Amino acid sequence: MWGNNGMDWRSVFVPTVPLLEIILRGTVIYLFLFFMLRVSRRETGGMGISDLLVVVLVADASQNAMASEYKSITEGLVLVATIAFWDFLLDWLGYRFACIERLLRPAPLLLIKNGRLLRQNMKRELIREEELMAKLREHGIRERELPDVSRCYLEGDGRISVIKRAPT
Repeated sequence: MWGNNGMDWRSVFVPTVPLLEIILRGTVIYLFLFFMLRVSRRETGGMGISDLLVVVLVADASQNAMASEYKSITEGLVLVATIAFWDFLLDWLGYRFACIERLLRPAPLLLIKNGRLLRQNMKRELIREEELMAKLREHGIRERELPDVSRCYLEGDGRISVIKRAPT
């Protein structure tokens, strides 16, 4: 019952592609997608770009390893490890070096200043006034209360933060 059953165990664990090629492919795809997502920060919501990227890539690599898209499990494991390595390394580098942190995580972008919409910044991020007003309502701010907003930022992770004026 638990015999060989015609399964080629060697093909399950022995890579058919050089491991260095898998590492290189994982590295190139991770870095390419990271910087592509870095440009458009508003789609990720509360999740960091690298977090989203790792989830997507690891899910795909794991699925390929499980469904035998790769010739061996080892190839899938090496790719998943490569993706995890880059995620850790970029987080660590961002923690250790402020210049890398600025590169990896965009600075907040001012969208409202003293109750006035900064349309040029909104245009840069392709944010319509209706979208911004919907986000303000999520913070309990109605349209007629817009003058009460001191500052409103699009944060690096895509969330909106609001600072109301101090009551006078």
